[in-house]
Amino acid sequence: MPVATPEQYAEMLDKAKAGGYALPAINASSSQSVNAILQGLTEAGSDGIIQVTTGGADYFAGHTVKGRATGAIAFAKFATEVAKNYPITVALHTDHCPKPALEDFLLPLIAASEEEVKAGRNPIFQSHMWDGSALPLDENIEIAKQLLPRMKNINAILEVEIGVVGGEEDGVKHEGSNEALYTTVADVSKFVEALGLGENGRYLAALTFGNVHGVYKPGNVKLRPELLGEIQAAIAEKFGTGPKPLDLVFHGGSGSTPEEIATAVANGVVKMNIDTDTQYAFTRSVADFMFRNYDGVLKVDGGVGNKKLYDPRAWGKVAESGMAARVVEATQLLGSAGHSISA
Repeated sequence: MPVATPEQYAEMLDKAKAGGYALPAINASSSQSVNAILQGLTEAGSDGIIQVTTGGADYFAGHTVKGRATGAIAFAKFATEVAKNYPITVALHTDHCPKPALEDFLLPLIAASEEEVKAGRNPIFQSHMWDGSALPLDENIEIAKQLLPRMKNINAILEVEIGVVGGEEDGVKHEGSNEALYTTVADVSKFVEALGLGENGRYLAALTFGNVHGVYKPGNVKLRPELLGEIQAAIAEKFGTGPKPLDLVFHGGSGSTPEEIATAVANGVVKMNIDTDTQYAFTRSVADFMFRNYDGVLKVDGGVGNKKLYDPRAWGKVAESGMAARVVEATQLLGSAGHSISA
């Protein structure tokens, strides 16, 4: 299927929320990882979101060039073309964009989509994340408030982060008190007062409940996914809405237990970001191939090696399938397997 139209993306999110599951949002940094994600989603019969960070976009453009807007557009064009061969539906998303990256990442991409929409076509990306979590709350809100009308005009969705996800991802690093890792009702209320609840443009909210980017030993990360339900109930009461008025995103979920994921999804999470675990699955498969075929991938002791083994396509296929298997696992944990809107 082609990449989702804005209407199909909205249907994907609405169906996930109504059905009590979440869509996996998997970071890609190469054509191989795009193919692996599409393979895994197809094997699971699940829709999903393929996303790219500033660092991933830099890599797509060429690691010596670091033209992130160019790289992001190249990623989107590649994904849009190859997705046509798969029977599931995917949306394209840009992940964490902090304030220093607005001018060379997010704003040029929105402008490029504005040109596409003006020409009668769909936006290049179906959603974008503005990450103002390192800023004072009022500044975070003000920039989100400026971005939302532009997103609405191109029929795309804005993702915002309210609170702080610990750890580091692609150079975006957060350090501070543990209290900062837990979003408050007061902070969410200020966002809702400024952005509305969909009437000014649709947005996804990444609330934090102890989340940390990266992977850690058990016990090092104290998740409180029940906090999401408390915030949803408080916002519903204050603004007079139905249950779970916010569409939520789960960041920093590597190593989370199935129970923690299930609680987060039950409290309105419709999108869960996955990066560390799929990176490891990809590289672990390559390492296994190299160790098993050491004397074929290297020209040992003056030998000639085995071209069928050191051909990058040989180990590349193994890596893609290893990553795809981890994508399937993610869809099963999130409950999206077998729920493609394309079915």
